[in-house]
Amino acid sequence: MTTARDLAIVALDVASGRSVEQGDLSLALAAAEVLDLLDAGAITLDEDRIVPGPQAATGDRLLDEASASLVRQEPYETVEDWLWRRGRELASAYVHDLEKIGLTSRPRGRRLPLLSGRTVPVDSPARSAAEERRASGEPIFAALTAAAGVAEKEPEFDENVVGEVVTTVLAAVGDAVMELEAVRQRRAIESSAFDNVWRGGV
Repeated sequence: MTTARDLAIVALDVASGRSVEQGDLSLALAAAEVLDLLDAGAITLDEDRIVPGPQAATGDRLLDEASASLVRQEPYETVEDWLWRRGRELASAYVHDLEKIGLTSRPRGRRLPLLSGRTVPVDSPARSAAEERRASGEPIFAALTAAAGVAEKEPEFDENVVGEVVTTVLAAVGDAVMELEAVRQRRAIESSAFDNVWRGGV
């Protein structure tokens, strides 16, 4: 399993107990894909730009899709630009894919079987592996779960241990999530102000 799939499984497990923002999760999944592609040798980073290598199958459908969508002309794409472009609706794509390959199920209700419950992971070796990875406190995975809103707080990690390339990716996703939260807050303020005006408030 890839880091992105492990993250998606853990997020679905946690989402049954509390809300996980789809936008934050999508950005974190896009960052996880960058790390997976780095591990596969499909890309390298030149400072913050993603430099594609020879295109080859990774054995994972969504990761192959990510690889195929890389910008292959100079000056190439920054990690931040990738996160926003690739991250669009990426959480939904992983949810649907996990369900398609039988790693999740949708609880059925009596009246509306298709709408009665959210998708949840089924007991499987993949789920156990993802949970073990989360419980291990692995710094990179912990940082991704924090960015996705799955963990309570972002862990501290040593750049000398995880490396400059990984730090660049984790810093980019952290900045993107903060930017997205700022947009949410601005919209909430604007919505509240509009409601006050509509109701004749001040």
